[in-house]
Amino acid sequence: MAHPSQLGFQDAASPIMEELLHFHDHALMAVFLISTLVLYIISIMMTTKLTNTNTMDAQEIEMIWTIMPAIILIVIALPSLRILYLMDEINDPHLTVKAIGHQWYWSYEFTDYENLTFDSYMTPTQDLTPGQFRLLEVDNRMVIPMESPIRMLITAEDVLHSWAVPSMGIKTDAIPGRLNQTTFIPSRPGLYYGQCSEICGANHSFMPIVVESTSLINFMNWSSLMLDA
Repeated sequence: MAHPSQLGFQDAASPIMEELLHFHDHALMAVFLISTLVLYIISIMMTTKLTNTNTMDAQEIEMIWTIMPAIILIVIALPSLRILYLMDEINDPHLTVKAIGHQWYWSYEFTDYENLTFDSYMTPTQDLTPGQFRLLEVDNRMVIPMESPIRMLITAEDVLHSWAVPSMGIKTDAIPGRLNQTTFIPSRPGLYYGQCSEICGANHSFMPIVVESTSLINFMNWSSLMLDA
């Protein structure tokens, strides 16, 4: 998760997020090279006496500033298209979870189970135990099995919300009357925190999301306890 004075991204917890981090570095390298070239040209123009100011034709330069941007855009676009296809629908998800945004909490429905539904509210500050994070803990976590394809169906009951978990590389709008879909594969066990990322009213800041990735056995035990509750 994030920590104070952090400048970079959170550690990736899914293959898609790892790909996004690689693409970020790839695109940043291209931006850095372009910026360096532009600054170099500006500095040369400011420090060198201009000559040949009456030149009307320069085929070589025109070819360079036409072809080079096209090559750079292709180099940036190809990895981006690859990630878009990787983020496409999983044909055979192991688990489907429906997240419903409310003012100001989340509801979860595990559609593969008949009665496994629950609400997830932020834990008040006075109820936190040592080691828990203020404004990020919830009373009921969304538990999922690790290394399993998960399909998320996301909607809202009242106003616009957004279900976002940065470590998983997920940010999907929750829109009333519309069912949005996203997929991910948690790559390791742990707790992953997120928040509503769409301003939705007075308590927008108090809609945390906690995803707990665990082993399949622990997930089955948790689901049995939730169904018996």
